[in-house]
Amino acid sequence: MLGLCLLMNLIGRGTADTYVVFLQPLEQDLGWSRSKITSVYSIYLLVNGLSAPVAGLLFDRLGPRAIYACGMAGLAIAYLLAAQVQTLWQFYATVGAITGVSVSALGMVPSSSLISRWFHERMSTAISIAFAGLGLGALLIVPSVQYLLQRYGWRDSYQMLGLILLCAVPPLLMLPWARYGDGHPDYRHARRSGVAGSKNWTVRAALGTRKFWGLVWVFFFTSIGMFSVTVQTVVYLVERGFPAIVAASAYGLASMLSVFGIVGTGAIADRFGARRTVSVSFAGSIIGVLILLLMTWFPQQIWLVAYVIIFGLCQGARGPIISSMATRLFAGSRVASIYGVIYASAAIGAGLGALIAGLLHDLTGGYRVGFVVSVCSLMLAVLPIWRVRELHDFHTRRPLR
Repeated sequence: MLGLCLLMNLIGRGTADTYVVFLQPLEQDLGWSRSKITSVYSIYLLVNGLSAPVAGLLFDRLGPRAIYACGMAGLAIAYLLAAQVQTLWQFYATVGAITGVSVSALGMVPSSSLISRWFHERMSTAISIAFAGLGLGALLIVPSVQYLLQRYGWRDSYQMLGLILLCAVPPLLMLPWARYGDGHPDYRHARRSGVAGSKNWTVRAALGTRKFWGLVWVFFFTSIGMFSVTVQTVVYLVERGFPAIVAASAYGLASMLSVFGIVGTGAIADRFGARRTVSVSFAGSIIGVLILLLMTWFPQQIWLVAYVIIFGLCQGARGPIISSMATRLFAGSRVASIYGVIYASAAIGAGLGALIAGLLHDLTGGYRVGFVVSVCSLMLAVLPIWRVRELHDFHTRRPLR
């Protein structure tokens, strides 16, 4: 079950992240500005965020089979249609809107809820393994699509992606999702006896708490800080003189290292607590962005290596810890719906970050201001971990009963 959650994240996020290598071919072929091209990705991120609460609600009501199958089919349709489009609004509809809804259905909202039914004392570690699919997707899929782009062009590449995803739908439907959705025997017992949490949280009740808005704050500003950088990384490195395949591979290697960082920080948080683990990961991300800023003056290979290692290890490292906080602090039958609302803030922040980066590039002719915005956002993101008592005192390793 945990492996399937990892695979769904790998496929959903990995294929969506391929847009970073489509930026330059689309710009050259269609003649659109950088801000117009990146706005497509912003639409994807915004729709992904706004549909996260719906994905959580549908998961609570319909279960994993329906939500995962619809997500995979939707992603396939999006890319098959994207191969045929000619105008910007058509890209907004396919690569933006349909992809956003589909990735939400395949992503961490259903995965976190499913995992919370099976793993109790080591929930951060389990969620971190599922989160690792985000990094593995970029590692395995993005460089592969870069190769397809160089060999076949962007339309044929979208066509092939869509066909591959469509072939994955029938096997997905045949999996024993009903058994996966039932959860661990301890979870079923706790749910029947009403001790799965201190109260059976609802979205309305969660909205009235500081811990809810603290998690929203962390997700929102983290996403602005990270996505104002990651969406532009490949094309930025190409503009600094690195070959396209080197830039795509650097992006993939950073994502590979994020797998180790995500799993490692999940295990560390389970053992030593969340606050210091999260803070160290934010510090690493800030250092990574500052290295990119330095490369605007000194685009040397040693700095690229340093960026890949430091930024890669910290990329996404907060995700499983914050998700574990959400699933434990708001445990109950509506946890997917509540987490969906919290996760929406992350995707909205990501969409704004990607859009801001593109606009700042067009306005200033470079990336320096965008990198400064990223650093400031990451510094803001960590504040609730130290200022909100429920998050400050949170320890991830707690038994269910």
